[in-house]
Amino acid sequence: MGTYICYTNRVSRKRFNTSTMVLHAALFSSHPLGFPCREIKLAVVGVPAKSSCLLMHEQESKGFPRRKSGGWGNACSNGGNAFLRRDLIIRNVWSPNISDPSFAIEVLDAREDEYNGVIVDPRGLPSSANAFASALSVSLCQWKFKGKRGVWLKLLDAQAELVPIAIEAGFNYHHAEPGYVMLTYWIPDEPCLLPAGPSHQIGVGGFVINDRREVLAVKEKCHSNCFGVWKLPTGYINKSEDLFSGAIREVREETGVDTVFLKMVAFRHVHLVGLEKSDILFVCNLRPLSLDISIDQNEIQDAKWMGFDEFIAQPYYQQGDHMCRKVIEMCMAAHEDRCGGFIAHQLPSKLDGKLSYLYYDGPSKSNVIF
Repeated sequence: MGTYICYTNRVSRKRFNTSTMVLHAALFSSHPLGFPCREIKLAVVGVPAKSSCLLMHEQESKGFPRRKSGGWGNACSNGGNAFLRRDLIIRNVWSPNISDPSFAIEVLDAREDEYNGVIVDPRGLPSSANAFASALSVSLCQWKFKGKRGVWLKLLDAQAELVPIAIEAGFNYHHAEPGYVMLTYWIPDEPCLLPAGPSHQIGVGGFVINDRREVLAVKEKCHSNCFGVWKLPTGYINKSEDLFSGAIREVREETGVDTVFLKMVAFRHVHLVGLEKSDILFVCNLRPLSLDISIDQNEIQDAKWMGFDEFIAQPYYQQGDHMCRKVIEMCMAAHEDRCGGFIAHQLPSKLDGKLSYLYYDGPSKSNVIF
């Protein structure tokens, strides 16, 4: 049956004949990638019957990080004396050539999430593609054995070469941000319950009207369906930005006008727009603190204070975009106190333990937010 080099939690690097170290009742199971596996239980002097070890071929173990503390005991730079953590349940991955020495390898570092899944730590991934492939396949086998469900695998820019390996193992793309890509794997043989990737983009608009009943209007440079139309300042919110803060920022960036938030009047929801995502636009009534205009020449062609009647009478609103016209009419009705609107109420949230904003219909006189 061949000879192996074994690492365990009780025994340093030693050679054992497999006929004496493996119990006859070894458990066979199916590896996620189709390789035969079995759990190894040692039956040697000084090693408890419940101890487990993993035997890997030398070529598959190259590049795998050896811990110097926190789970690997007496580890040296070449991995000479290493011990597996006792709590790991690891399986042997068999190879056609079992006569060569083998080296122990640990399951990927991961923490459990609240849904009985695992989140892999990208900082502890093997440095070579071969070692990562071996560790990933063994890890999936262990997580399946333990009844885990979803796996979240975050790969950094420097680990891009590992992406094809994970995809081949059955992972799917979830989302990407500057610096990393997130992949997921669903273990149970049932419909996947992991949340889908980002499906919406969030925009904000500002309805700013002065004491002369003039609306702050802009013409955008981009050739969109509203090119050449005087419209409300709009844009997308930034990461971790509140809705009303985004509206105030967009108005200031595009026109140079400072404002305060009064109320959120309306929002519209459309689908399959930019990059085939859904789009939600929240429109806020804002009070101007200044009247001087200084446009952002990178985005805005022109900006001005425009009489409301002239603004709403544009053919684009009267004959084309009835949804935008309705939003503008509702903003004017809220300005004239003919309809309500959502105020922003700051409250503590259990989701993150921080103060967040709740939007609901309420009196706006005490809701001025800078």
